[in-house]
Amino acid sequence: MPTIEQARSWYPPADPVHGFEHVLRVLHLAEQIAQAEGADLEIVRAAALLHDAAAPAAEANRQAHHLDSANFAGQVLAAEGWTEARLAAVVHCIRAHRFRDRSVQPQSLEAQVLFDADKLDAIGAVGVARAVAYAARAGQPAYAAPSRQFMQGGPPQPGEPHSAYHEYVFKLCKLKDRLYTPTARRLAEARHRLMADFFERLRQEADGCA
Repeated sequence: MPTIEQARSWYPPADPVHGFEHVLRVLHLAEQIAQAEGADLEIVRAAALLHDAAAPAAEANRQAHHLDSANFAGQVLAAEGWTEARLAAVVHCIRAHRFRDRSVQPQSLEAQVLFDADKLDAIGAVGVARAVAYAARAGQPAYAAPSRQFMQGGPPQPGEPHSAYHEYVFKLCKLKDRLYTPTARRLAEARHRLMADFFERLRQEADGCA
């Protein structure tokens, strides 16, 4: 079983979005959900520690980070002597955890636990902080008024920024309804309300409202 200290070396030390602090939060949430739902804790813990690993390659291509990390997890666990079946269970969890890639859906309870824990860390106060940090790192604003086309589910207009508010509209506001486990859905309620209130207030203040 990978240790926390091993896992620390797989992540960039100062990444406010997908760094080791995110991994630790996902680990703790995943353990809480797994215990409540009766999932295999060893599978869940390994998947949580490895789900964003192979960080340099993953950060270079966020669209494939789940695949890079799944491959890396397979190598790590094979070296530890995990059975083929249990290694495959962890790899499935990691391959199925990305919101934007629906080609692999979480089929096992353990994969659903990892998906839910990862998404819970994307909402609430921490989720807001991560969204703003990600936008800033990409040279995007915290708020820009989305185009009508974007608000209706279409692609952004040419030159339209992808602000933290855009990410809220596109993804974050939808996460609580994508969760699988009853435990995660319960935990999501307060986090979602806080996040929704923040982004609505951000919109109002950016638009010059009192």
